[in-house]
Amino acid sequence: MFESSNLLTLLLHGQWRNHTTFSLQTLSSSAAKQSSTNQRCTCSDGCFCNKNIHGNCLNYRQHMGQHSMCSVVMTMKASYSSAAAIAVEGSPTEAVKELYDKMLQSVKAQTMPPNAWLWSLIENCKNHDDIKLLFDILQNLRRFRLSNLRIHSNFNCNLCQEITKACVRVGAIDFGKKAIWKHNVYGLSPSIASAHHLLLYAKEHKDTLLMEEVMKILKRNDLPLQPGTADIVFSICYNTDNWQLISKYSKKFVKAGVKLRKTTLDIWMEFAAKIGDIESLWKIEKLRSESMKKHTLASAFSCAKGFLLERQPENAAAVIQALNQELSDAKRPDIMVELQKLVSKWPLEVIKHQKEEDRKALATSLKTDIPIMVSGLLNKGIEVSVNMEDLTQEGIHC
Repeated sequence: MFESSNLLTLLLHGQWRNHTTFSLQTLSSSAAKQSSTNQRCTCSDGCFCNKNIHGNCLNYRQHMGQHSMCSVVMTMKASYSSAAAIAVEGSPTEAVKELYDKMLQSVKAQTMPPNAWLWSLIENCKNHDDIKLLFDILQNLRRFRLSNLRIHSNFNCNLCQEITKACVRVGAIDFGKKAIWKHNVYGLSPSIASAHHLLLYAKEHKDTLLMEEVMKILKRNDLPLQPGTADIVFSICYNTDNWQLISKYSKKFVKAGVKLRKTTLDIWMEFAAKIGDIESLWKIEKLRSESMKKHTLASAFSCAKGFLLERQPENAAAVIQALNQELSDAKRPDIMVELQKLVSKWPLEVIKHQKEEDRKALATSLKTDIPIMVSGLLNKGIEVSVNMEDLTQEGIHC
């Protein structure tokens, strides 16, 4: 009964610890010394044990024997990590492991390894575990440059580009994103060109979530947007049929003063024409005309589609005629290719993006106005060879 009451007292005063084994003798001793002031001390593994006013840990040897994690000696701090210190999952390739070991031994011997070793390591990366070793050696090299060579600057941006490219090549996107942070522990100098490798990966995999994540990283690290960035982002939005996303980022690029390329504007205009957003289409055309006098094939046909949506087939024919006059003889056959797409594919696409109650009216108008536009081209002396059968298919009535 006495022992039970002592146990209860210890529990109430917070002196019992699940990770420490107390014997009955220890409990009796603790009960006899209740008047002593107790406090907690923190061991190296973050666990807690009781400590009296003299600073001696209770049952220290017993505690250390039962918990090997507490045996870490804090005074022994290695300056550089070793292969054994890295929790490498899976198996890195032999070539990368050999290069990593050579470079690490060089650093531990207070010698900067040759640049060729690092470039070779990057080129030989074949999987995620190779990339983990690459980033570990980068951290060691940065530490060595700071402490031994007194070099405070980062590696040049070309290295960051090649490393990001390697990350994308093996699918180690998590490390690729780490590489484009301005303040990193790897000594890398991020650039917009490095980010483009990640965006191109997002484009290939139609990954809008990755695209948005990369764009957020660019903003937080003050990396300036470039025309090439817009080209990739607009392509991803178009390929994933995400008009809201392209509208969101187009505002950001325009606000940032980025001069959009012809290809970017073409994608934007084609998208607006595909979903039947006439208001946006003419705004983009106005923006395009401010920097470019002549139409491209895509921009001209986007405008022609806009006029058809406004029930102005004559104007649609006029735009195509003007394009026909501007293009060289070698490129004129492309007009017939685009014209056939306008007749056979575009009506179904644009109707699909309309509200249910508006589809029938649009289908009827296109069935009427597209033949008028084609007749207008013939009247203007343009040789037109287009299969109009698709306009009579039931699909256009959807």
